[in-house]
Order: sequence, then structure tokens, then C-alpha cells
Amino acid sequence: QLRLVESGGGLVQPGGSLRLSCAASGFTLGYHAIGWFRQAPGKEREGVSCISSSGGITKYADSVKGRFTISRDNAKNTVYLQMDSLKPEDTAVYYCAAVITVGPMCLMRQGSITSWGQGTQVTVSA
Repeated sequence: QLRLVESGGGLVQPGGSLRLSCAASGFTLGYHAIGWFRQAPGKEREGVSCISSSGGITKYADSVKGRFTISRDNAKNTVYLQMDSLKPEDTAVYYCAAVITVGPMCLMRQGSITSWGQGTQVTVSA
């Protein structure tokens, strides 16, 4: 399995913003739909957002809709997650992975191409 590397996490106050990056090394990210996931302490990992390989189709969990924006730059082999209006409940380790697709649609479910990386910690606290 291939691996992606997440970065950009940190400590931010409620209402603040962060931009996460998901970079691929050794393979072409642009061939794959990519999703962002997060896991808070004591909770199961959940899907946050996904983007089609072309970037033309995106999907968001209801809890982040209107606050988070997923995008990709295939020339840089990178997918981003812009997180605005952050809330304490957004605190989690964030991961990216290649996701399952149904036709042109991405699903917020990990596929079999990439394994979970180390993730990047996002902490929203005053």
C-alpha cells in the first residue's frame, strides 16, 4: 500500500483557521479520489470530506459543511483541507487516504490503495 503524509495541524483558538496538506510521494495523487478523516480521543474515525480525482466533485460531512473546504493541486501532488470557524469539537487527529468511488462520486470510505499515515493533530482550544 502507498502512503500519504499529512501536515499543517496545530493549536488554534475557537473561530480560527488551519490549512491541512496531504502529500503523496512516489505515486501520482491525481489519479485518485482523496478523502480527509479524523479521529477524536475515544471515538471512531469518521469521514470529513472527499474530492474526486479531477477536483470537480466534493463531499462534506454535515458537521463541517460550510466551514471546511477541500481542494487539490495535482501539479503539486497535494490535497488540502481549509478549515475555518473551527470549533472545539473539531479537535482530532486528521488523516488523508485514497477513497472509494462510485462513478464520478467519491465516498468518505478508505479504499485499498493507501494505508493510514501518522496523521496531523488539530487542537481547538481557548
